[in-house]
Amino acid sequence: MDPLFVGKEKIASLLTMKECIDVMEKMFRSFAGGQCMQPLRTIMRLSDKPGLLGMMPGYAKDLGVMGIKVISVFHANKDAGYPSHQGVVMLLDAEHGQPLMIFDASEITAIRTAAASALATALLSRENSKLLAIIGSGEQAQRHIESIRLVRNIEQINLWSRSEKNAFRLAKKISSRYAVPITTTKTAQQAVENADIICTVTSSPQPVVMGDWISRGTHINAVGSSTPSSRELDTAAIVKSKLFTDCYDSLFNEAGDFLIPKKEGALTNDHVNGELGEVLTGVKKGRESEDEITIFKSLGIAIEDIFACWFIFQKINSR
Repeated sequence: MDPLFVGKEKIASLLTMKECIDVMEKMFRSFAGGQCMQPLRTIMRLSDKPGLLGMMPGYAKDLGVMGIKVISVFHANKDAGYPSHQGVVMLLDAEHGQPLMIFDASEITAIRTAAASALATALLSRENSKLLAIIGSGEQAQRHIESIRLVRNIEQINLWSRSEKNAFRLAKKISSRYAVPITTTKTAQQAVENADIICTVTSSPQPVVMGDWISRGTHINAVGSSTPSSRELDTAAIVKSKLFTDCYDSLFNEAGDFLIPKKEGALTNDHVNGELGEVLTGVKKGRESEDEITIFKSLGIAIEDIFACWFIFQKINSR
């Protein structure tokens, strides 16, 4: 029997953001317990244009499944009306290697990325956090507003984007959907000053948030960059913060936010406080005071995709 393809609309109807946050918690606990295998992603950069093809395999022992995401990344796509991330996730059983189901990767990626950030926010931000700053105006900006509101009582959103037009468009969309005031700011600094939670969700290769702008007690989800040569936070921001990540291997090999300060001699691997799963399981401590600045450096890992797809697969098969 040929595996079923599950498209964007079907995925959205079967995996809500709230459900995906719960799925990500299960995944990170499993990952921390040694139940998951995944190599670093393989990336092929196109020689004649600014795009890439990424391949991310993984194996979830406790689910009895493995999978691979094949995804293209073209950041200029939003100007042409296409998603920046497109591809498929294939789920296979780990007993005989049989393909089980194929999923639209852009929708899976969009939901699970924001859900992982929400889980990190629930674990690492102050419980009384009310002001959310979003840096960026693309798909993940919208998804992060949705997900962070599920774990914290957000009373104000500040939004900044390099594209003022895109910022206004997103602000209008958010205002029509949620009863939360949203303000577009002239600068990134204006957006993040006094913010309780900051989400950087840009494609910028250079820092968009500086350490001098960040208030005590802030939590940051740094999401947009996943290559050694690009970063959204400057060195000062990383150095003054408690740093957490989704996966050590990914951080030490792919995260410019960490690798560039390390290359500068500003920090060592010991600066990393732990993986999110280690905080969940009590192996590592998360926030320990109201004044600490915490960062969740999200790289995005294959096991997140596999757990999200498995949840949908189970739902479809139970009907």
